[in-house]
Amino acid sequence: MESESPPMYRYMPRSYSDSGDSSGAFSDCNSDRSGEFPPSPLSGGATSASLHLILLSCAAVDSSDEVIDSLVAELSSPTTDLESLRRAATELRLLAKHNPDNRIRIARAGAVPPLISLLSHQDPILQENGVTALLNLSLCDENKAPIAEAGAIRPLVRALKSGPTAAARENAACALLRLSQLDGLATAIGRAGAIPLLVNLLETGGPRGKKDAATTLYSLCHGSRENKLQAVQHGAVRPLLELMADSESGMVDKAAYVLHALVTTLEGRDAAVQEGGIPVLVEMVEAGTQRQKEIATLALLQICEENSTYRTMVAREGAIPPLVALSQSSNAKPKLKTKAEALIELLRKPRSASGRSRGAAE
Repeated sequence: MESESPPMYRYMPRSYSDSGDSSGAFSDCNSDRSGEFPPSPLSGGATSASLHLILLSCAAVDSSDEVIDSLVAELSSPTTDLESLRRAATELRLLAKHNPDNRIRIARAGAVPPLISLLSHQDPILQENGVTALLNLSLCDENKAPIAEAGAIRPLVRALKSGPTAAARENAACALLRLSQLDGLATAIGRAGAIPLLVNLLETGGPRGKKDAATTLYSLCHGSRENKLQAVQHGAVRPLLELMADSESGMVDKAAYVLHALVTTLEGRDAAVQEGGIPVLVEMVEAGTQRQKEIATLALLQICEENSTYRTMVAREGAIPPLVALSQSSNAKPKLKTKAEALIELLRKPRSASGRSRGAAE
């Protein structure tokens, strides 16, 4: 059986830029970015004018405890009719969206369990509002642990898989991102099945879905080797490289940071090379922004450190000249220059200097 050649990615013109956040490769998912009340199919019969009035009132009011308690009681009652459930869920979602104090008060009023129960409701409007309300509540750090302890992780993973709308699935990803920031929860979220769903969203989602998937994958994988291995196993490397190779994607930085997290494992390094990642990373060192040059250099250093064959491949791809230029650049940070010099030294080692070491610490 013939071995497959690594895929060749089609490069855009050499002007890498990330149209995403200028303050960093990642930013937190914002609250309730589903678009205010789309018309059908999830308008629930309410007119756009009436929904707009609800929005304005919720945005302006720091609601009393009595109002919040009443909405939570309505949401929790088994006798509440469907339209009243929809209204209560919508109002809680919007109260949590616009007012940080309301987020704490809503959670303290006991809204989290009934909101979680909405994620398995047969009504798609209630599902989306439940997911989005939980996302809005999770924006308050004080609420993260109560949401997780109430059993939200698996229902949110199910919503990520089969939510009724793209907004519900994307908001589920964002809610999982918020929960993953708690110590110990990243691995639990990975074990609940989130990783392959996020890889799928990275491949097939719209622009917002891809960004949310990349941000959540980074959070899940950054400190969890188990999640890194899952991401590699479920094929995350190829879509990451495709996004990195497309300067028009708005995802170059985000995808590169996720890839760097994955190549800290042997499996991630092998997958990056097999999927044709070396040309992409060398191109970023040559033509990327300063941040892209830095993360690409760090990724190449990981790939080359314990593998002489990979060093030869990187050198043949033409990495040394742009690395030399980077090490001599007055604009480069001292730390980046040091990393570039270390990589240059590795690439200039004779092939026989060291072999592959699979026992190296990761």
